[in-house]
Amino acid sequence: MKGFSQLTLVNEETKAVRLFMWLFYLIFTLYDLFYYYLLPLNAGGTSGLPNGGLGIGYYLILIGLLPIAVYFFKTGSPFKVKYLFFTSFVLTDFINSMLIYLGESKEFQTGNAVELFFIIFAPLFVNKRYFWIVTGGLVGKYLLTGWLLSSQKVMVPIVLLIIFSTVSYLLVNRFYSYIESLTKVFQELRQTEKLAAVGQMASVVGHEVRNPLSSLKGFTQLQMERHPEDRDRYQIMIEEIERINLIADDLMFLSRPRQPVFEPLELDFLVGYVISIMKEQGSNHNVKITAEDLANFPKVECDEKLMKQVLINLVKNAIESMPDGGTITISAKMLQGQRVLIRVKDEGCGIMAENINRVGAPFYTTKPDGTGLGLMVTSQIVEEHGGEIEFESEVGKGTAVSLTIPLIQKIK
Repeated sequence: MKGFSQLTLVNEETKAVRLFMWLFYLIFTLYDLFYYYLLPLNAGGTSGLPNGGLGIGYYLILIGLLPIAVYFFKTGSPFKVKYLFFTSFVLTDFINSMLIYLGESKEFQTGNAVELFFIIFAPLFVNKRYFWIVTGGLVGKYLLTGWLLSSQKVMVPIVLLIIFSTVSYLLVNRFYSYIESLTKVFQELRQTEKLAAVGQMASVVGHEVRNPLSSLKGFTQLQMERHPEDRDRYQIMIEEIERINLIADDLMFLSRPRQPVFEPLELDFLVGYVISIMKEQGSNHNVKITAEDLANFPKVECDEKLMKQVLINLVKNAIESMPDGGTITISAKMLQGQRVLIRVKDEGCGIMAENINRVGAPFYTTKPDGTGLGLMVTSQIVEEHGGEIEFESEVGKGTAVSLTIPLIQKIK
């Protein structure tokens, strides 16, 4: 994929550079023909190239760039061609001007419309570095020429270059913004394709994996009762089976997300159930799960199974973030506008600030054996409840996940 992307960039650059070369030679030649031959004839002056300069050698140098450009094309380096033409033109033109005017009493008159072409064409390469090299190179050439020749005539081309460069810079930024938007859309489409593939795979996983898991769990529990001396080992096996089952649940939810069935539910009952389910797993990791007294809270309209899945996912992540043990605290408080905030706080390793915004994104995980599906499903369920989820974290101190959901669901 990376090689394909690089090849595409090389092909697009090759197209742009070829067009650039054709226009460069066309504009450069037509302007000099007009300026040195047609215009003097019309004005009754003497036509021809100015004395003292490189003469025909000026054009031979620029024509000599063609075989070098062809070499760059064949070696897959078309990105160098635009720099080759620009630096060669600037240096050749500067040397030509110095040979004609330095130490002479003639009034400085030089320049070519191709200089404006360099500025105007720069946005099509969508390369800010090249744009600044072109702008700085041309303005610098005229400043140095004006200083060496003590001429004020250079101010006119400098002002024109600055004006055209300003317009060109706006175009470069606009192209950058457009490309970033296209890239974002492309990434979202790729993500959608991934989710579609996961959805298709989930149906198979649900039917082919979940049933054997139930049997395995049952036999493992039976063996644990028969051989209490190996309880720890069997407990680990049961936890791993549960972990696979949770992954299967997440995949099934992604393949066929069901419409929530909202019913009034006691928050105290919901949190108590989750603690009872996760208590043993927490004890095995030396993690204590505590909760505030939520008995006096009003009932929350939610889908009981889905909200249990949300809290179980959050508590499970919190346990896994504390390999050395600690405390998980589940709390809640009323907010204005008939909303309730449920907060799950741990004392784990925390999340780096630059990764906070990526938490909950599809397939993003910081765990070496994680899938990135748990928090994605959690975020999706919270959104379906008309709520919001926020993550606060500090490396080495822990993470707090805040769920804000309405007490009463609006009829949709």
